[in-house]
Amino acid sequence: MKKKILSIILAACMIAGVLTGCGASGGSSKSDLNYIKEKGTLIVGITDFAPMDYQENPDEWIGFDADLARKVADDLGVGVQFVEIDWDNKILELDNKSIDVVWNGMTLTDEVASAMACTKPYLINSQTVVVKADQAAQYGTEDEIKGLRFAVEAGSAGEAAAKEKGFEFTSVTSQADTLMEVQAGTSDAAIIDSLMAGAMVGEGTSYSDLTHTVDLTSEEYVVGCRKGSDLAAYIDDEIKKFTDDGTIKTIAEQYGVQDALVK
Repeated sequence: MKKKILSIILAACMIAGVLTGCGASGGSSKSDLNYIKEKGTLIVGITDFAPMDYQENPDEWIGFDADLARKVADDLGVGVQFVEIDWDNKILELDNKSIDVVWNGMTLTDEVASAMACTKPYLINSQTVVVKADQAAQYGTEDEIKGLRFAVEAGSAGEAAAKEKGFEFTSVTSQADTLMEVQAGTSDAAIIDSLMAGAMVGEGTSYSDLTHTVDLTSEEYVVGCRKGSDLAAYIDDEIKKFTDDGTIKTIAEQYGVQDALVK
């Protein structure tokens, strides 16, 4: 009987030890914020996407999102590194820790929401159709654009809109490439973010011979972090702080996106 009681006690001790060990392991697991602080750099995944993230010289990324990310990194006490990614692989890049955050005018979709820890929406956007300016009068409604051949960025909200509408399309690497396709005549039209269209096409822009016509969707921009990351909540707090003190409005006005700010 004594041996049986002793066996029960030993078994209970072993179970307690296992549970204690699991608790210790979980308790010592590092948060994403601590991970970033310890390595000393916030790595931001982006594409070349004015006015969110773009370069006026080869050594510096600027834009509404780039400037905000830099301010968050400053408050974290770390440096910031901007890394161009294949937009279609953004979730994989996060999970592999090749980047720490996707901060590049990213539309909140079901896929994004299920695969990432996302911030609250901070900008309102839409997907808009870009055509050659001298053809704009022919393509002012959704019915009129149905027969066009579109260029879209792979993995983007523009690609999703083209699929949903049943349009014929070609997927390319970036939104900037879609505009090159239209300008070159290899595609009839592009579907891109309206904020980018406002900055990149029309008189006085890089694509003065292009214009945007039909808005296909309405959507929200979020910042994406690794699933379960505590970085998303930190960025939410930072954006609220920047909203309260006027910083975000100042940056938005610099890049012409102030009307798209979430109120």
